Amino acid sequence: MTATRTPGMPVIDDGTLVSTNPATGAEAGRVPVSDEAAVAAAVERARTAASWWQQLGYDGRRTRLLRWRALMAERVTELAALVHAETGKPEAEAIVEAAGALEHVDWAARNARRVLGPRRVRTRLVLAEHGAHLEYQPFGVVGVIGPWNYPVLTPCGPISSALAAGNAVVLKPSEYTPLTGQWLADTFAEAVPEQPVLQAVHGLGDTGAALCRAGVGKVSFTGSTATAKKVMATCAETLTPVVLEGGGKDALIVDADADVAAAAEAIVWGAMTNAGQTCIGIERVYAVEPVYDAVVAAVVEKAGRLTVGVEDTADYGPITMPGQVEVIRRHIADALERGGRAVLGGLDAVRPPFVHPTVLVDVPEDSAAVREETFGPTVTIAKVRDVDEAVARANALPYGLGGAVFGRARAVAAARRLRSGMTSVNSVLTYVGMSSLPFGGVGDSGFGRIHGDDGLREFSRSKAITTRRGPTLLPAMTFERTPAQVARLVKAIRLLYGRSR
Repeated sequence: MTATRTPGMPVIDDGTLVSTNPATGAEAGRVPVSDEAAVAAAVERARTAASWWQQLGYDGRRTRLLRWRALMAERVTELAALVHAETGKPEAEAIVEAAGALEHVDWAARNARRVLGPRRVRTRLVLAEHGAHLEYQPFGVVGVIGPWNYPVLTPCGPISSALAAGNAVVLKPSEYTPLTGQWLADTFAEAVPEQPVLQAVHGLGDTGAALCRAGVGKVSFTGSTATAKKVMATCAETLTPVVLEGGGKDALIVDADADVAAAAEAIVWGAMTNAGQTCIGIERVYAVEPVYDAVVAAVVEKAGRLTVGVEDTADYGPITMPGQVEVIRRHIADALERGGRAVLGGLDAVRPPFVHPTVLVDVPEDSAAVREETFGPTVTIAKVRDVDEAVARANALPYGLGGAVFGRARAVAAARRLRSGMTSVNSVLTYVGMSSLPFGGVGDSGFGRIHGDDGLREFSRSKAITTRRGPTLLPAMTFERTPAQVARLVKAIRLLYGRSR
């Protein structure tokens, strides 16, 4: 069929997936669409490659992963230009994104042996005649389904952990950013030409479903909560394990003893960076009464200076997914209709494909702008009595991805109480770049972790091994045990477990 030219909307044209810039409509490029047979063939190739990749051992994989990291670093401006062409985000933003991805590749390569290598485990007295060892083995092939909002940083988390753990990876990039995903696979092939350890397959939702059903050992998905549920249901058909990162509606709390200027700067960055298209973006702010007015004024002043457009000097660019513009418009309209006020922006700020900064106050807690993921450059700011009320409101939603607290005396305690996978204190979004920390959510934001030690273990199976090193003193697990031996076992049970101490 002939491809239509709605800017940014992916279309299939004569067996190819066409990617366009959401602001200009300029064609960024095309990739072949992978049907079910093509996906199955890619997974089969990956299975063979995985065997070779695993046999390289930790040192061999580390050398090759660091080679890939170096190649990407040398060509980072090329990558940034490609991300700009597909998403519209400024190239400077794309470079910041790439830097985070390179950090995750570097950390996974350097730490895989420490986290996953074989180790001796201390045994208990009741089985003292056996030694115990623990090791982590790869799944074989891991399927990674990536998002469009951060098409480099986000998939490179599970990709780097899966590869460092010894798996081969088949990546299904978002249909909005297929060229960026292909670039990752192509540069890896350039750095590691021996086997197709990292491949990309392309298409719409049916390609992702085909990957889930293709016999991979595990699937990692990042995207909306609704799609995460579909991925999980599809993987359940074959009991394929999954790690899911769904949506978020992250809150930032400002306590009375906070640095208001620093909090406002963080709110504007957390809410508006990448045009608000950030799963861990700040969409709700709860400021305690003594600093509320100052917080609102500072946020409005700072957000009002932001520039929006296609120019690379702009602070942020267009809404990448055309349909999201209407979601943003609906949330703003609902907030205003229900008594909220726009102290910056408002409905006039929605100028497709751009949305200018919008700050909303006096918005009811049961409104769409507070309860649903907006995924745009908007933020609600609410006044609360104290931190306890702020935490209660922040935790009232089913989402639980990230969050932040600004303050001094009570900030860390409040951070611990937030129902979220990650929380930053006196900063915002910092945990995503902290390669040594796990990243993931709870509730409607998903489960499982990428990054850090937990992320490496997420893409491997724990394998327990026992080895006999002497005769059994208390024979129990045998049909040849005698009454006398059972009697001695009873005495041992009472001695070992009969008293609390």
